[in-house]
Amino acid sequence: WDDLEEALIGADCGMDASMALVEELREEAQHGRIVNRGEIATGLAKAVTREMSAEPPKISIGAGPTVILVVGVNGSGKTTTVGKLAYRLSELGQQVVIGAADTFRAAAIDQLAIWADRSGAQLVRQGPGADPGAVAFDAVASGTARGADVVLIDTAGRLQTQHNLMEELRKVHSVVGKANPDAPHETLLVLDATTGQNGLSQARLFGQTVPLTGVIVTKLDGSAKGGIAVAIHRELGIPVKLVGVGEKLEDLQPFDAAAYAEAIFSPADAG
Repeated sequence: WDDLEEALIGADCGMDASMALVEELREEAQHGRIVNRGEIATGLAKAVTREMSAEPPKISIGAGPTVILVVGVNGSGKTTTVGKLAYRLSELGQQVVIGAADTFRAAAIDQLAIWADRSGAQLVRQGPGADPGAVAFDAVASGTARGADVVLIDTAGRLQTQHNLMEELRKVHSVVGKANPDAPHETLLVLDATTGQNGLSQARLFGQTVPLTGVIVTKLDGSAKGGIAVAIHRELGIPVKLVGVGEKLEDLQPFDAAAYAEAIFSPADAG
C-alpha cells in the first residue's frame, strides 16, 4: 500500500487524492474484492473511473451563441486548443466565431487566423495591444448578430501569481457578461499535463478569479502521467471536459474517464 501511494503521488495525483484512493482500495481488499497485487491496477482504474465520470463532462450548445472563455498560463497550449476546438465544432456543423482576445502576442492572433481559415470560423480581432475586453465584447456581439452557435474567446496566457493580469481576466469575464447576460456559458482552464502539482495551484487561483466550469488537459501524449486531473477533480470539484493527446486536428477529444484511468494507471504503476 505504501508503494501504491508513492506511485500515485509520482503520477501527480496529489497527497490528498492519493491517500483517499489507497484507503478506498484497502477497503476493497478487506471485503475480498481485491485479493492480490495484480488486481490493484484494475481496482484503481475502476475507482478513478467511478469518481471522474459521476457527471459525464459535456459542453452544451444552446439557443443563441454559447460563449466559451478559454483561460490558462503561458505555454499551456491554449491558443492551439482554441483552434482545434473551433475545427471540431465546425466539423460537427456548428457556426463558430473566434475572439482573439490575446492581444499581447501578435503571433497568437496570426495563429488563430490560420485556425479560423481552416475551420471556416469568423475571426474577430484587433491590433496587438488592444483592450482584450473590447475584443471579447465584439466577438460576442458579432456572434449574436450572425446567429453563430458558438463564440470561442482566447485570452492571454498569464501566471496565476500575476495579480494585475488576473484582475484583467476578471474584467474580460465581466465584459462578456455585459454583451450577453448569461455569458460566458463555459470558462475552461487549459492545463499542461507536464506541469504536475503546479496545475492544482493554477486551477485553484484561476478559479478564485473567474468561475471555472471545466478543465482541458493538454500534452497527455508525452511522458506526463496526467494524474493532476484526479487531484483537481477531487479537491476542487472541477470536471475534465477535453484532453489533448497529440498535434493533429483530431487529437483534441472528449474526456473519457475509463480510457484516462487505464492510460495513467498501468500494472507497473501499482507496484
